[in-house]
Amino acid sequence: MVNDPGDVGCLRRLPHLDELQARARAVNRRLLDTERVGQGCVLASPAFERIARPTFTEDGRRAPALRFGDPRVQALAGALCTTTLAVTGITNRSLRALMTGLLGGAKYSMNQAGYDLARLRVNGLITRLEHRNLYRLTDDGLAFAIFYTKVHDRVLRPLLAVDQPPSPSSIRKALHDIDIHVTQRINNVRLLPTAA
Repeated sequence: MVNDPGDVGCLRRLPHLDELQARARAVNRRLLDTERVGQGCVLASPAFERIARPTFTEDGRRAPALRFGDPRVQALAGALCTTTLAVTGITNRSLRALMTGLLGGAKYSMNQAGYDLARLRVNGLITRLEHRNLYRLTDDGLAFAIFYTKVHDRVLRPLLAVDQPPSPSSIRKALHDIDIHVTQRINNVRLLPTAA
């Protein structure tokens, strides 16, 4: 049903209007916060190092790395960017549904989702709501997700595919010329090509 108060956990009828308005305002606030963080998403160097490398938390626990470029981490960042998760929260089930699609249909088990949720929590990217198996993104978590996704999709992917259409033919020709000159230089020095 469209616009069902049950979607935000409220009952119908006028006696519940105040509760419904409060919950709708909270959903709207989370959505606006998500959009605000997405507009100015710069991951400061210390935060990036803390997330991208294995570290230890303040209480001495090991925080596993979320390495940039790793397909599972990139899919995880993409899943966290969805407004649905930002507004409704993250569960093991909702994360599995998104990750399966983002990983190209590859199997993504309940245990993998649990591990990913744990490492996001330990790195301070999500927080668990009390007495529930529901998580919310922190500001750092949203910045992580948007930064990883934007840099990968808008910078690296186009740069790596610059030698293929629809990139401009002048750039493809320049890369082809560079490849020819590098190959000639290697041949002149008589370096053996490495095994691929």
